Amino acid sequence: MFDQTHQTTRAGVIVQTTTTTTLIKTLDELAPSLDYSLMDTLTPDPDATADGVDHHPRQVFSGHYVPVVPTPIGQPEYIAHSQTLFRELGLSDQLAQDADFIRLFSGDLSNQPQGFRTTGWATGYALSIYGTQYTQQCPFRTGNAYGDGRAVSVLEAVLGNQRWEMQLKGGGRTPYCRGGDGRAVLRSSVREFLAQEHMHALGVPTTRSLTLYVSKTDRVRRPWYAEGSRALDPDRMVTEPVAITTRVASSFIRVGQLELFARRARKQQANALIELEQLVHHLIEREYADEIPSSCGLSERLLMLAKAFRGRLTKLVANWIRVGYCQGNFNSDNCAAGGFTLDYGPFGFIDVFHPDYQPWTGGGQHFALMNQPMAAGKNFGSFCQALQPLLADNSQALRALHEIERDFSQVMQAEMEAMWAAKLGLTEFDADLFQQLERLMMRTPVDYTRFFRELSKVPPSIQALKTSFYQNTGNQRFAPHSQQDDLETQPLDASWSLWLSQWRQALGTEGETGRSEAQIRAQMKAVNPKYTLREWLLAPAYQAAMAGNYHLIHELQTLMTQPYTEQSQAIAERFYRQKPIEAFGAGGISHLSCSS
Repeated sequence: MFDQTHQTTRAGVIVQTTTTTTLIKTLDELAPSLDYSLMDTLTPDPDATADGVDHHPRQVFSGHYVPVVPTPIGQPEYIAHSQTLFRELGLSDQLAQDADFIRLFSGDLSNQPQGFRTTGWATGYALSIYGTQYTQQCPFRTGNAYGDGRAVSVLEAVLGNQRWEMQLKGGGRTPYCRGGDGRAVLRSSVREFLAQEHMHALGVPTTRSLTLYVSKTDRVRRPWYAEGSRALDPDRMVTEPVAITTRVASSFIRVGQLELFARRARKQQANALIELEQLVHHLIEREYADEIPSSCGLSERLLMLAKAFRGRLTKLVANWIRVGYCQGNFNSDNCAAGGFTLDYGPFGFIDVFHPDYQPWTGGGQHFALMNQPMAAGKNFGSFCQALQPLLADNSQALRALHEIERDFSQVMQAEMEAMWAAKLGLTEFDADLFQQLERLMMRTPVDYTRFFRELSKVPPSIQALKTSFYQNTGNQRFAPHSQQDDLETQPLDASWSLWLSQWRQALGTEGETGRSEAQIRAQMKAVNPKYTLREWLLAPAYQAAMAGNYHLIHELQTLMTQPYTEQSQAIAERFYRQKPIEAFGAGGISHLSCSS
């Protein structure tokens, strides 16, 4: 038994209610909550096999999904689960290590209780990179092979008054695998599991982590970096254990999925326009039902959808930059139509501040940290283009959609300014003050997370801030390089002191703003985390896991689900520190390929 607290608004007043819920301890007890809305309301690929044994690369020409039986990993072993999400879902923690539960979420859908489906499903999508449509990466040069090549959804359930879809990452080959083995290695699975836990705790919308299991028998070869390598791309082949992490979301509908059906509709392929409309209605029901009334007509619903997605996407990207997160590969197929973070591949949390920070060697500056608002704008443009075929007969609605798309940059800028004001503890954004700070952070350089956390203490002098200054960054990719004695020169110290004085003045006094210094500190610490999931913290965790030691994973999970908490002095000494000098320029830590 456990208590759940829900908040509702009645007549403008927030009302809290608490209900006592019995925890789900078996799959039999989970079965009544199952509700496979996607499979039951959308259209399967007419060329799919009835039994879901569909594991070879092929073109998929129509339908919203392909029924697929995932390929189980051999001898799965428990590593971790999300206690936070289990509690939200009403699941008992002991269920994570239940044999039947492990079998299901390591890919074996056979011999499940009544109500569970014997196949999962994979979905197709189109690809746009920075707003440009692509098909050449498809082995058939048509785009009909893009989709979930190793991600297989295995169930939908309504738990805690919310619908959840559960998807295996690394669940084996699907028709979209394009020749890959359909597996995820332990290294990338640990990264994704911890990153999703961390992002949720940071207050950034994201897919969620459910479980992480590793195979004790199955291994695959992947390109990766040799120990001590400074190469940009992997320089050796390594054999790694395979794993499956289950990610959970309200849906996994991507902008690229809408694009796929819009492209087909423009080519006047059979049923494409109908399937596009069905998918849009399904998206609204899954993600925007509380914002878009079902009583409205199609055109009105589409315009409301575009505005709602624009609001979510701009807030999401502003939050990414607030916590120093770079998605690395923000194509339309990696952009969730529900407006949350999706696909933790070549992501990274910044150490040394630089606008061009980009952890992925293949990503380019257009997906760099401070360029993410522009990348989001390109994805939003792809989203709006995908809606256009449904408005072809309504010129007025098309004009309104173009206006919504045109105003994206204005809405994005407003979100960014509000975010920077909050990080700086200001009630209003001060452009001059921020631009001076940005120049100083690049000139020094500074540790992004530590700097803003130390600034949250409202220090009287720059001495406290200097604990976030890097003395030597070596050959850090995309980072500024300063001479070791730059920080000791009076002009730089004087510039920092002047900026700090101007910032403290901008904060105002208690009499002017009604805020005490203690209130300002509390507000700033609530948006400036003390801990972020740096790659040099992740690497030792997955390296130890490959040797069967999961202690550091559990330690990081505990720490990174409390990123704003001060923690003990011992924890701070280990994790609240600058990037080690030997990690600068190191392959797999300072930069990484997309290999997983």
